[in-house]
Amino acid sequence: MSDSIFFAPDIRQHPFLTEDESQHCVKVLRMKEGEQIVVTDGKGFFYDCTLLQAHPKRCAVGIDRVTQIDKTRNEHIHIAFAPVKNMDRNEWFAEKATEIGVDEITLLQCRFSERKEMKTDRLNKIIVSAMKQSQQAYLPKLNPMIDFGHFVRSSFEGQKFVAHCYQTPKTLLAKAYRPNEDVLILIGPEGDFSEEEVHLAMDGGFLPVSLGENRLRTETACLAAVHTIHVIDQINPSNHLQNSTNPILK
Repeated sequence: MSDSIFFAPDIRQHPFLTEDESQHCVKVLRMKEGEQIVVTDGKGFFYDCTLLQAHPKRCAVGIDRVTQIDKTRNEHIHIAFAPVKNMDRNEWFAEKATEIGVDEITLLQCRFSERKEMKTDRLNKIIVSAMKQSQQAYLPKLNPMIDFGHFVRSSFEGQKFVAHCYQTPKTLLAKAYRPNEDVLILIGPEGDFSEEEVHLAMDGGFLPVSLGENRLRTETACLAAVHTIHVIDQINPSNHLQNSTNPILK
């Protein structure tokens, strides 16, 4: 596979690169008409394409070959966290979690949140870039900011955990998680969840967990949670999914 992968979410209906992707293709990589490129739609497919029109604002492509990429794991990993004030740290988590493998990220508004609102455009670009850099075919879903109370009352099929720092009984996440199952993990702001929020989560079926003895920054805790789930699943591999590709000729 080419080192450079482009993203076009609707390539089947609209075989064009976005303006950002077109500019990168033509201005940065200096690609010419007739050259071969690889495109993903973020939905599990890679497309071997020919560059038909090399324009910095709208590159047209022709699809030569389609390859479906099977998911390599059963579980759906969902991290819901309260973004910190420093945007670079939020972006760092989104980038690294995408590289490791996360399926969904939700931004929480909590009592002690440093951010009461947050635009997702920049984070989405970071996630797309990380997906391409790590040569993945599935784009994580980024959900807009939502009130904590409303979120924990919503339905979720799978294991549910809330990580907090209060000196109350908690189970180590590495021991609490059942391998290869969908999982949702709540991570609080720099000042932690309020006690009321922890109780509200527990009333909603969330099991309180610890990520270890050290007190972690929000973005570090988020990444530690993602990595913990991956390590457990790799130690206990599922027999249902294998890493494979299925070529689908156009």
